[in-house]
Amino acid sequence: MVNVHCLNNISEVGLKLFTDDYNLESSFEDAQAVLVRSAKMHDMELSDNLLAVARAGAGVNNIPLDKCAEAGVVVFNTPGANANAVKEQVLAAMLLASRDLLGGNAWVAENKDNADIAKATEKAKKAFAGQEIKGKKLGVIGLGAIGQLVANAAIALGMEVYGYDPYLSVNAAWNLSSKVKHIVNVEDIYRECNYITVHVPALDSTKGMINKAAFDMMQDGTVIINCARDVLVDESAIGEALASGRVKKYVTDFPNPTTAGMEGAIVLPHLGASTAEAEENCAEMAVEEVRNFIENGNIVHSVNYPDCDMGVCKTVGRVAICHKNVPAVISKITSIFGDAAINIEEMSNKSRGDFAYSLLDVDKTVEESVVEKLASMDGIIKVRIVK
Repeated sequence: MVNVHCLNNISEVGLKLFTDDYNLESSFEDAQAVLVRSAKMHDMELSDNLLAVARAGAGVNNIPLDKCAEAGVVVFNTPGANANAVKEQVLAAMLLASRDLLGGNAWVAENKDNADIAKATEKAKKAFAGQEIKGKKLGVIGLGAIGQLVANAAIALGMEVYGYDPYLSVNAAWNLSSKVKHIVNVEDIYRECNYITVHVPALDSTKGMINKAAFDMMQDGTVIINCARDVLVDESAIGEALASGRVKKYVTDFPNPTTAGMEGAIVLPHLGASTAEAEENCAEMAVEEVRNFIENGNIVHSVNYPDCDMGVCKTVGRVAICHKNVPAVISKITSIFGDAAINIEEMSNKSRGDFAYSLLDVDKTVEESVVEKLASMDGIIKVRIVK
């Protein structure tokens, strides 16, 4: 029986994918696998039982990735599972920033007791007039799962789309409309675009990337949309840009004491991925990742260990090893198997930064004494018999 613990409410649609071999009533301390959404894990003590953490979403700022890697705990996320939900919110954000629908709705609520509201509307509506997004220039910074969907949708709406992503993958490029103009310098987006939306992870290199220097390059009346991470935009600088008119509207999905009362900002309560469909998609992907890892040893969509997929084991046994990415580890591992007269029929070794992962399909049952020898080696973090 594999113990699973959910730190947050996880959609039943995903949880139903677990078989009877999984115990979903486990405590955190006893769990081999943990599912999480927003719970903060940085101060949690990781037990020796823990093998995997799956984040039902894309961002993993709430998970101590290095601490998990050092303990041989593979962390997964669910890239793309909530992409459509966020894409739709970005489109809504552009429309809210272009047409003062919120102001118009507030006016109607304030005048609900006016018997002549229909007549009054004809005079009042001029105050809420806006502009169309068709024909306007949209800059998309980051063309991953969400950014490419936003770019393609904007093309369909008749916008002129500029896309910037120095790390654009081959798969993402294939999925991107040929009408998206690929920009190699993000400053061109700042200078040219009427609307700018950002879709990059929160890294040291991206925090505060949309700052005063960026605002100084923009046209007056630019709209900034941030449904990715609050730290990507310098909030003091955008407050000044809104006050000066350089930025017309700032739509953000991250309320805090600074943004909540900011004049010219439309602040949403972190609703980007808050749809039933997105939560179900994330839960399903997270469970599938966990099951594939527990049952087959395969790593797909990890954020702290390399992806490594050997499909379903067709030999007598499979061994999974988390280890440091240092010289001679593989030769020592194979020597231990050789000394035990165990033949390695297939093997995969992948590395990611300081850490590596090896899967070995063998022709004999691996005894506990072999596991103990492997685990005692320098550089070995965790050894597990998968089958």
